[in-house]
Amino acid sequence: MQNLSSILSGELGVKEEYVANVISLLDEGNTVPFIARYRKEAHGAMDDQTIRRLADRLAYLRNLDARRAEVLSSIEGQGKLTEELAAAIAGAATLAEVEDLYRPYKQKRRTRASVARERGLEPLADLLFLQESSTPEPLAAAGAYVCPEQGVNSAEEALAGAADIIAERISDSADIRKALRALLVRYGTFVSEGTKKSEDSVYRTYYGFRIPVCKMQGHQVLAVNRGEREGELRAGVEIDRAVGLGTVTSRSVKRPACASSAFVEGAAADAYDRLLFPSVEREIRSMLTDAANEGAIGQFARNLKPLLMQPPVKGFVTMGLDPGYRMGCKVAVVDGTGKVLDTAVVYPTHGERQKRECIETLARLIRRHGVKHIAIGNGTASRETEQMAAELISSLGADAQVSYTVVSEAGASVYSASPLAAKEFPDYDVNLRSAVSIARRLQDPLAELVKIDPKSIGVGQYQHDMPEKRLSAALDGVVEDCVNAVGVDVNTASAPLLSRVAGLNAGVAGNIVTYREENGPFTSRTQLKKVPKLGAKAFEQCAGFLRVPESKEPLDNTAVHPESYAAAGKLLSLLGYGKGEKVADLAERMRAYGEERLARECGVGGPTLHDIAAELMKPGRDPRDELPPPVFRTDVLSMKDLVPGMEMKGTVRNVVDFGAFVDVGVHQDGLVHISQMSDRFVRRPSELVSVGDVVTVWVLEADEKRGRLALTMKKPRG
Repeated sequence: MQNLSSILSGELGVKEEYVANVISLLDEGNTVPFIARYRKEAHGAMDDQTIRRLADRLAYLRNLDARRAEVLSSIEGQGKLTEELAAAIAGAATLAEVEDLYRPYKQKRRTRASVARERGLEPLADLLFLQESSTPEPLAAAGAYVCPEQGVNSAEEALAGAADIIAERISDSADIRKALRALLVRYGTFVSEGTKKSEDSVYRTYYGFRIPVCKMQGHQVLAVNRGEREGELRAGVEIDRAVGLGTVTSRSVKRPACASSAFVEGAAADAYDRLLFPSVEREIRSMLTDAANEGAIGQFARNLKPLLMQPPVKGFVTMGLDPGYRMGCKVAVVDGTGKVLDTAVVYPTHGERQKRECIETLARLIRRHGVKHIAIGNGTASRETEQMAAELISSLGADAQVSYTVVSEAGASVYSASPLAAKEFPDYDVNLRSAVSIARRLQDPLAELVKIDPKSIGVGQYQHDMPEKRLSAALDGVVEDCVNAVGVDVNTASAPLLSRVAGLNAGVAGNIVTYREENGPFTSRTQLKKVPKLGAKAFEQCAGFLRVPESKEPLDNTAVHPESYAAAGKLLSLLGYGKGEKVADLAERMRAYGEERLARECGVGGPTLHDIAAELMKPGRDPRDELPPPVFRTDVLSMKDLVPGMEMKGTVRNVVDFGAFVDVGVHQDGLVHISQMSDRFVRRPSELVSVGDVVTVWVLEADEKRGRLALTMKKPRG
C-alpha cells in the first residue's frame, strides 16, 4: 500500500500534513466548497481547484492500489508470483504499467500460442528461447515433440507452434512493450489520409497529414478521431520497421551466436508485425485520445467558469429577443428580478413593413415597462435582429438610454423544452420560454445557466466526443464552485440553483422550495433544519453558502458560517464595536490590536479570521461585481465595414487549443489565432484570455463572402 499523502504532496507541491487533512475531510463526507472555504487552517488555504485535483488523483491512486491488489492475488493464485514480480507490481506508478506486468498471466481467449501449449510444445519453446550455448539446433530439438495424437505431425509443425509461443511471450513482455511504446512516442509519426478526398470536406486539412507523435495537438487528435468515425479519414502511427523491430529483437535475442538465435529472431519479427506493433499502436492512439480528452475537458472547464461568473446586470427591466426566421422573433420583457412582465412575437425578417411593425411594437413595450437593456440571442437571424435593434434604439432617441448586447443562447432551446421550464412557465410556449431565458441570462448568468446541462452551454470543442461521465463530473465541479463562491438567496433561488449548493441534492433542494412555498420565506438559517431530509451534515455543508436577507441576524446574509458566529461577535466586541455599528475601520483596528492575538482570543485560525473580517466589511458582496461588465451597443457594424488594421473592442466567446473567438459586433465571431495573441510564445490561449474577457483587437482580414474574420491582439506597428 502506497503512502498516498506523500505521493500527492509531491505532485501538488503541498505539505503532506495538509494533504492528509484534506483526505480525512473528504473521507468524512465533506464537500470540496466547504473544505476550501471553511477548513482553511487544515489545508493551508488551498483553492477549490487544487482540492478537486487532489480528490481526482486520490481516486485514481486508490483505484491503482485496488487493481494492484487484484493482480497480485490473481498471480499468486496461479502459483506464479515471484519476489521480483511482486516488487515490480508494487512499484508500478500507473494502471498501464500494472496491466503490462499482468498481461502474461491474464486469462486469454484461444490464440495460436494457447493451441501450441495444448499440444505440449511449451517445453520446446522454453528450450529454444533460453538460447544457451548447449541449446540444440531447432529442427533437431523439434523432432522429440512430433506427436500426431496431439496434432503435431512433423518437426516443422512443432517449430511453428514453438515460434507462436515465443512470439506471444515477447509480445507480453512488459519491458519490451514499454520500450516500443516509448520509441513510438518519441520517434513515431502520426499519419492520416482522406478516404473520399472532397475539397468541401471539413477534414481536408488532414488529407496527407503527417506529424511527429510527440507534437500531435489535442484538437488534431479529436478532429482525426471524428473523421475516422464518420468514414472521412484513415489514420495510424508509423515508424521505420527496422528501427521498431530492432528494439524488440535486441531485447529478445540474448546470444546471437546461439543455435536458436535465428529462430528466436524470426519469432520476434512475427511478434512485432502480428502482435506487438498493432497493439502498441492502439495504445498510443488511446493515450493520445485520453490526453486530448483531458485537455479538452480542462479547457471546457476553464471556459465555463468565467462564463458562469459573468457580472450580472441586476435591477434593470430587460427585454429578451430570441431571433428566428420562419417562426419570427420571440420577445419577453422581465423586471429587475426576472419576473415576466410581457411577451410578444414579431417578424423583423419578413419584409420592410413587418420590420416597421416590429420596431413600433418593441418601442411600445420599452416605453410601457421602462426597458433599459435588450439581450439578443446569437442564433439564427440574430444578425438581422441586431440591425433591427439598432434602428429601434435610434428611433427612441438618446433620452431613452436603451442599449443592447448579444448573449449566447447555447442551451436555451434545451432549457425551454425541459420539464423545469414547463413548470416555471406553464402558460408560455417553448419559444417564448427561450426569450425569457435570454433576458435572464443577462440579468444573472449563473442563476439561469445552472438550469442547463453544462455540456449544452457551448464553450468547448468536441464536447460531444468526450467521455460523458468524466466531462459531466468536471463541469459539475465548476458549476458547484461558482455557485458556492457567489452564494445563494434561499428565498428566491430556483431548485436547480439550490441543488448546486454544497451538501444539497436535487431532492433536498426541491424540499427547500416546497417548504418556503408552504411556510413563507425563511427568516433564519437555523430554520433550514426544519426542511425534510436536510440533516445535520447537510446543514453544516450548505449553511455558509445560503443567504437569508430577511433574517434578523445580519450574519445570515453573509458567507460567515454559523459555526463562526460566536467568533465574529467576539471579534467585534474585542475591537470595541457596539451592536449595529458600522465597521469601516475594522482592518485598522485589527492591525492595532494584533491579528494573531485576535485569532487566538476569538478561537479561530488566521485565515478564518480574515474571511470573517472581509464579510463584516462587505456583507453580501458578490465577487462577480469586481469583473468588467458586458459590452453594450447602440449601433451595429457589418463585415463590409471592417478594414485591415481597424481597432475594435470585443468579448471573448470561446477559447480553444488554437486560439480564441471574439465577438466584435458583426455577428460573425472573429478568430484570434494563438500566433496572433502575443509577441511572446503562448503555450495555451487560456494563459492570456478567458471567456467573457473584453479585449482590444485589430482586424487582419474580413472575408464577407466566406464568413471569415481574422483578428489579432498584437498592436500593428506604425
